[in-house]
Amino acid sequence: MKSLTTKDLAQISLVAALYVLLTVLPPFNALSYGAYQLRLSEMLNFFAFLHPKYILALTVGCMIANFYSFGIIDVFVGGGSTLIFVTLGVWLFQSYVGRGKILNVFDKGYFFFSLFFASSMFTIALELHLLQGLPFFLTWFTTGLGELLSLLLGALLFQNMEKRLRTFF
Repeated sequence: MKSLTTKDLAQISLVAALYVLLTVLPPFNALSYGAYQLRLSEMLNFFAFLHPKYILALTVGCMIANFYSFGIIDVFVGGGSTLIFVTLGVWLFQSYVGRGKILNVFDKGYFFFSLFFASSMFTIALELHLLQGLPFFLTWFTTGLGELLSLLLGALLFQNMEKRLRTFF
């Protein structure tokens, strides 16, 4: 990636701040942490399909938001998971974006990315299992389901706003 401009840094900061706000502010914070979570800020993961700089924004936003859960442990586990799986997901599914629709609602690339990223919640399930003694597979299922719902909603919104977002971001 080329060096970042002032505009790039402002856009990265804006997306990171939006992620934090959609995670930590009431009423969103009640849904954003724990074994049963629906973190609506995860909808923003689709920004990474616009430009790789947003992977940094999502990672930083996630790390700041996770400081409010288990502190420094979750900063690195959740932030690292976001960095790895958003990067890998965009790399795997970028070529599918814009190629056909599934159920005439979700772009194929966004749909596959949603499934992939929801399955990556095993990292959060493992963290909750080790730190709180929660059952691993049930926690993986519940966090993955919440992630999938958030991402599918995000895919629908992002697909409808993508042209406008590309001009602004």
